[in-house]
Amino acid sequence: MYTGAGTRRDREAADEVGLGRARRRGRRRPVVAALSVLTLLVLSVPLAFRAGDEDGPTPVPQLLAFLPWFLAPAWLAALGAAFARRWLVLLWALAVLAGTGWFLRPYGPPAPGDAAGRPAKAQFRVLTANLKYGAATSDLVATVRRERPQIVALQECDARCAAALRDPVLREEYPYRIITGGGGARGSALLSIYPLHNRSEVRGRLSMPGAVANVHGERVALQVAHPMPPMPDSTGAWRVELDRLRAAADARGKLPTLMAGDFNSSQDHAAFRAILKTGMRDAARMLGNSRTPTWPTRTTPLLGAQIDHVLLSETLLPVDGKFLDLRGTDHRALLVNVKLL
Repeated sequence: MYTGAGTRRDREAADEVGLGRARRRGRRRPVVAALSVLTLLVLSVPLAFRAGDEDGPTPVPQLLAFLPWFLAPAWLAALGAAFARRWLVLLWALAVLAGTGWFLRPYGPPAPGDAAGRPAKAQFRVLTANLKYGAATSDLVATVRRERPQIVALQECDARCAAALRDPVLREEYPYRIITGGGGARGSALLSIYPLHNRSEVRGRLSMPGAVANVHGERVALQVAHPMPPMPDSTGAWRVELDRLRAAADARGKLPTLMAGDFNSSQDHAAFRAILKTGMRDAARMLGNSRTPTWPTRTTPLLGAQIDHVLLSETLLPVDGKFLDLRGTDHRALLVNVKLL
C-alpha cells in the first residue's frame, strides 16, 4: 500500500539540495563582493584624477589611456554587487559607469557643417606616422607615393628611414625636409613640398623638429610631436615635454599652426588637454573620430588608445581624414586634408 514516505524523502532530499546551494551562494557572495570592491577601487582612482583635471602618479596616466574600456569591468562589478546583494557597492558601480560615460564625450568642438564648402587660401594634406624604429619605412614610402600628402611628419625614423627619404625620387617630390635625432626612437623627419624657414626644435629626449612653411604664399607653422611615453621611469619627462609642446602652441600668436605626431597621450590626459586649451583643435575629433584607437595595432580598431594626433589652430580646418595601417609598426598613421582659411 502507498504511504507517501517516498514523497517525503524526496522532499527532504530536495530541501537539503536547496540548502546546500544556498550555503554555497552564501559563501560565494562575500568573495564576489570583495572582487567588485577591488575592481571599483582600481577604476575610481584614475576617474578621480580625471575629474580633477590631473594625470596623477603611475599607474594613473597608463590607466587613463584606456579609460573607454573602464565600462567592461565596471559592468562586471555592478553585476557582482547585485549578485552579492551589496546595494551600496552597486550604487558605487553605477556611479563609476556614469562617470566613465561622462568622460567618453568628445573633447573639443566638431568641424563646422559647411567645412567642405568654405573658401580657402590654400588646401593641403598632412600625413603623420610613427615607424617603430624605422620598421615601417617600406610601407611608409609606398603610402606616401599612393596618397601624395604635401606634408609628412615622421617619428622613430632610424638610419634606414633616413636613407629611404634621401632616395632621389622622394628628394625630388619633397625637396624641403628636416631629418633630426640621429636615428632609432629619437629620429624624426618633416618633409614638405613647400619651402621651410625658421627651423626650430621643441626640446625632448626624442627629436621634435619644427619649421614655418610657405604654403602658396601663406605662412604655416609645422611642429612634429613625439614626447616620451608615460612609462613608470619617464612619467616626469612625459609631463615636461607635453608642457613644452603646450608652450609652443601657446606662443603661436596669430600664425596658423599645425602639430602632428605621436603625442603618447589621449584626450583623457590632462597634459594633452592643456595643449587643446590653447585653442588647438584635434582634427580626428573635429571629423567625428575622437575615440578611434591608433595604438597598439594588435588590438585596433576594437581596443586601444588614440595617441597619434593632428592638431590645428583656429584658421586651419580639417575637411576629411582617415587612419592608415602600415606594416611593421604598432601605430596607425593619420592622413588629414586641411584647409587654410
